[in-house]
Amino acid sequence: MVLVEFSMFPTDKGESVSPWVSQVISHIDKSGLNYRLTPMGTIMEGNWDEVFKVISECFKILEPQCNRIYSVIKVDYRKGEQSRMQSKVEKVKTILNKEIKT
Repeated sequence: MVLVEFSMFPTDKGESVSPWVSQVISHIDKSGLNYRLTPMGTIMEGNWDEVFKVISECFKILEPQCNRIYSVIKVDYRKGEQSRMQSKVEKVKTILNKEIKT
């Protein structure tokens, strides 16, 4: 399983890029992958091929509309592990023995 945090947006559309980010998030939502939107990016969980297929499709959504696209992708692969998006957070809560902001 892979956890990927990524952001993708045009740099040639002015100060606010939320209309383009919304298109990307809509596509991720339709993909069926487990994901979480954060203020600075999106976290997705799945197998390598599924996740990177969705990222590639997001690029293809923006490419016809944008002359320049910026993307950052962070990957954490762990063999055989599933549902790490939630379990990693729960582990920290357990160690701290308290609720934290998520």
